[in-house]
Amino acid sequence: MTVDYVALDRTNDKMPLRGFGCWKIDKKDAEDTIYKAIKTGYRLFDGACDYGNEVECGRGINKAIKEGLVKREDLFVVTKIWNTFHNKEHVKPACEKQLKDWNLDYFDLYLIHFPVPLKYVDPSEKYPPEWYVPGAKALTYERSPMHECWAEMENLVEAKMTRNIGIANFNCQAILDMLTYAKIKPAVLQIELHPYLPQENLVKWVKEQGIHITAYSSFGPTSYVNLTEDGKHHKSLLEHEKVQQIASKHKVSSGQVLLRWALDREFCVIPKSVHEERMKGNFDILNIKFDEEDNKSLDSLKTNQRFNDPMVYGFNLPLFE
Repeated sequence: MTVDYVALDRTNDKMPLRGFGCWKIDKKDAEDTIYKAIKTGYRLFDGACDYGNEVECGRGINKAIKEGLVKREDLFVVTKIWNTFHNKEHVKPACEKQLKDWNLDYFDLYLIHFPVPLKYVDPSEKYPPEWYVPGAKALTYERSPMHECWAEMENLVEAKMTRNIGIANFNCQAILDMLTYAKIKPAVLQIELHPYLPQENLVKWVKEQGIHITAYSSFGPTSYVNLTEDGKHHKSLLEHEKVQQIASKHKVSSGQVLLRWALDREFCVIPKSVHEERMKGNFDILNIKFDEEDNKSLDSLKTNQRFNDPMVYGFNLPLFE
């Protein structure tokens, strides 16, 4: 057994550590998938403008609420503002649109998806805007300082549009700068974390600042097989013999081993699956207990291999270097 949530600074809101991710859920499947995830027991859902399925995910949540499976206050809904809405004039309208898409009155946590201010794209022209301005073949930046963007994020809290605010894909330097001006410090940092890329130094420092961690891509290259060469050719963590040995030893799946690895570090995890059995397995990780041998074996997998990197997508943006 283990702690199943962390209390966020400032609000003391309980953020579940076993969450469900909405990335790469097809629109046609999203409503039913989210609904089934709620029936399975998931209470935290992690979405984003960029995922392109917020309307459908919102329908799944509202169906469950309407049927009495849960109350809104039982859920912890996370989503993210996209790079093209960093200008101080665009933060609130972006959040308003997302609340409308989810058909919710507030978010529990609203994150800045990347510390990358891209040129504004009107939602009527293209939504989600993605990385490239329509017609462009390279990233187009705009002069939207992060301190102005963050001040608008803080205003969303004042307006009760979101209870907590946070960041994703920020490094130590970006966070350090933010802490010099933030009136409300970020409650959560969401980053890529798995045994290949444990980022121990960043994690330790961030936790010392009172910022909690959400881990994405807990299964390593699995989500990137169809996106990048690294994802396609790097050895799968799910099929890694060391992970499989631990799974066999504890009579659990490789996926459960990787999620438990994160839970032991008090990371919130956000795996997704459209298959009910796997959904249940990903949720059923509280009673797995590793011994010293298991932990040493998992620690030995560290290679610092990152899979979600704008450079490998051809964006010429060395965000993590």
